[in-house]
Amino acid sequence: MIDQTLIRERFLALDAHLDERGRRQFAAIEARLAGYGGIAAVSRATGIAVSTIGRGLVELDDPASLESDRVRRPGGGRKRLIDTDTKLLADLEALVEPQARGDPMSPLRWTCKSLRRLASELGAMGHKISHTVVGELLERMNFSLQANRKTLEGSSHPDRDAQFRYLNSAVSSALAENQPVISVDTKKKELVGDFKNNGRAWRPRGDPEEVRVHDFLIKELGRAVPYGIYDLAANDGWVSVGMNHDTAAFAVQTIRRWWQEVGRARYQQATKLVITADGGGSNGSRVRLWKFELQHLANELGIEIEVHHLPPGTSKWNKIEHRLFSFITMNWKAQPLISYQVIVNLISATKTDKGLTVRCELDEAEYPKGIAVSDAEFAAIKINPADFHGEWNYTISPDRSDRAFDS
Repeated sequence: MIDQTLIRERFLALDAHLDERGRRQFAAIEARLAGYGGIAAVSRATGIAVSTIGRGLVELDDPASLESDRVRRPGGGRKRLIDTDTKLLADLEALVEPQARGDPMSPLRWTCKSLRRLASELGAMGHKISHTVVGELLERMNFSLQANRKTLEGSSHPDRDAQFRYLNSAVSSALAENQPVISVDTKKKELVGDFKNNGRAWRPRGDPEEVRVHDFLIKELGRAVPYGIYDLAANDGWVSVGMNHDTAAFAVQTIRRWWQEVGRARYQQATKLVITADGGGSNGSRVRLWKFELQHLANELGIEIEVHHLPPGTSKWNKIEHRLFSFITMNWKAQPLISYQVIVNLISATKTDKGLTVRCELDEAEYPKGIAVSDAEFAAIKINPADFHGEWNYTISPDRSDRAFDS
């Protein structure tokens, strides 16, 4: 069996030092050593065309060609498709983004649409592109082809896909109107102390960071509760690190702090705030305190708060998971979270090449569990459920006249 991974590793190690002729002759040598099926395997591993490898094999059999000093000048040949078709990447992104899925611990994303289908849809939009080139572009855009994996947290709702389409339409409309749209969620709670943190970091050989053998809670330090906000339009994040409980009051307070420090100045003409959230947890669709606290917030902001929950079993598809939390996890890999200040600093230092920045603060307030919202208090909330799954999609309007919400 031909090991394409080893071929690719050797190619990447030498690629920067090879000219065009050197690349095709390297590929030809690898193909010859691999034997039957070698040309196709090397082509897949290196991205070098089969025809080019064939030319390299002819050159290997013709010693006179190896003595020639002629090499095509750098940059010669046909220009890349993305250079001649400037709208191609944007249109491809638009096709896959509404259906994009992701894992919260990885920045990789993947799409349900086949390469041939994407090529066909791009063709209908006026782009001349093959399905193989679509695959190459998706890899450049950090997508990957993946098999099924059992990660769903619950049963699949029959209206799951319809809710995603509804949510995507609402978000797209709000962004087009320059209204603020945020994705919110609680990141995995972390033990504070000298515990192992997954991942690897560069250190002197034979000198690994020493951490505790067992992950038992240190009562004096406790757990960190990071609640995050991802601003879809601005591509930046806000994280409040709580010190006790993950409650709806803590979640809404984080949104309040983001608005006071960032949102109010950024969206001065906003008439509503659009929030996408999971269906469970502190911001769950059935949590009375979540809606009660949002009413307080709507009253303070003086604008509507429009909420859209992801359908059951799809929490890992939330935008904040693969656009914010995954990069935080990558940034602090192999770093023991020995204190709250270290956690805040590591989150604040998270950045990406595409411009993601993160602000983080420690929230030392107490958020007790078990706070109940009475029937009368809940009935006073000015909530307007949408016609489609009103339990998932609803708008809370400000009501300054209702004394039940006076601070």
